Amino acid sequence: MPEQPEVAVIEWNEQQQMIQKMVRDFVEKEVVPHLDDIEYNGVPPYDILRKMIRTFGMDVLATQQFNKQIAREKSGEVTGKAPNPEAAAEQAAMRMIPIIELCRHAQGLVTAMGVSMGLAGGAIMSKGSLAQKERWALPLLTLEKVGAWAISEPNAGSDAFGQMKTLARRDGQGGYLINGSKTWITNGPYADTIILICKLDEDGVAPAQRKIVSFILDAGMPGLTQSKPFKKMGIGSSPTGELFLSDVHAGPERLLGESEDGYGRAGAKGTFMQERAGVAAMALGMVERAQELSVQYARDRVQFGRAIGDNQLIQLKLAKMEVARMNLQNMVFRYIELVAAGKQMTLAEASAMKLYAAQTAMDVTTEAVQIHGGYGYMRESRVEQLMRDAKILQIYAGTDEMQVVAIARDLLAR
Repeated sequence: MPEQPEVAVIEWNEQQQMIQKMVRDFVEKEVVPHLDDIEYNGVPPYDILRKMIRTFGMDVLATQQFNKQIAREKSGEVTGKAPNPEAAAEQAAMRMIPIIELCRHAQGLVTAMGVSMGLAGGAIMSKGSLAQKERWALPLLTLEKVGAWAISEPNAGSDAFGQMKTLARRDGQGGYLINGSKTWITNGPYADTIILICKLDEDGVAPAQRKIVSFILDAGMPGLTQSKPFKKMGIGSSPTGELFLSDVHAGPERLLGESEDGYGRAGAKGTFMQERAGVAAMALGMVERAQELSVQYARDRVQFGRAIGDNQLIQLKLAKMEVARMNLQNMVFRYIELVAAGKQMTLAEASAMKLYAAQTAMDVTTEAVQIHGGYGYMRESRVEQLMRDAKILQIYAGTDEMQVVAIARDLLAR
């Protein structure tokens, strides 16, 4: 039989539009009225996120998938049957839609939820032993407990591995003593479970050659201190803090994968790739909202006897916003198509998508503030929050500068 042509995704289907509306209605009802509390007044976001998870049955779905995977592993089946292309595309779309809708108002909620469920829970599910999955994973996947993924350090930003100072040393009894500090840790102040990435301190091994190892730590362990939340430029709804470790004892059962080779540099880099793929959806939500607010303001604001939207300079800004929105939407749809085809982006593609999405979100939200003028500088306008939130997209999950390096190196290595 001739091969069936692939159907390109050019818009959300009817079911996806229904889910999109349901999520948007939830955000308007349950998130927007509490924006000032979670963004500026230090109220943790987790109760709102848990309500969303229960409302849409995400906890039930996560539990079902968890139970199926555990059952497969206990029966000796290493991997499950890959979903068919249609199911894979639907799953990808269902991941993207809540990200887009939340980022229209509070990007920090996506960051807080994604790190806990996706990075921390996902690391255990992908690299943890069966015992570790059963002990730690499910409460993270349902957000019953809050998770953190800790790699960044005060002197180790883009050079996360090269400048890493946090060390784990074998205690001679099968366990480890961990010393050091981590900073800029999403969910750090409230995390119940922490995936800690550090170096193994071995006699005779130069710092640059030290092995990267990871541990599963619990809040309250002796020697582990979690700071209060930082005050940040943006994404206030995503609590960020520091971790301090002084002779924290971790038994061998806490070594991720129960092996010193279980989750090293490759695992951490894979997590960076996962983060980058979601940035286009985050940027799309922010750009959509900035454009909506700008169009409405351009219609309503009258200066010199006419709406400012009648001025060509304002029209140019709005037109560029539409170009940006379309490009980001197409990136999201292309990602869904790749998932459906069982393909992965190259490093250059993932980094290029992240680079463009981050810069575009910053450009559009900056222009939204400009269109709003003095009002745009006020919190009440909400475009100033979008602008401040957008900036972090150019920094976390790899700075713009590091994306350029990653793109060029991948292209040159082919």
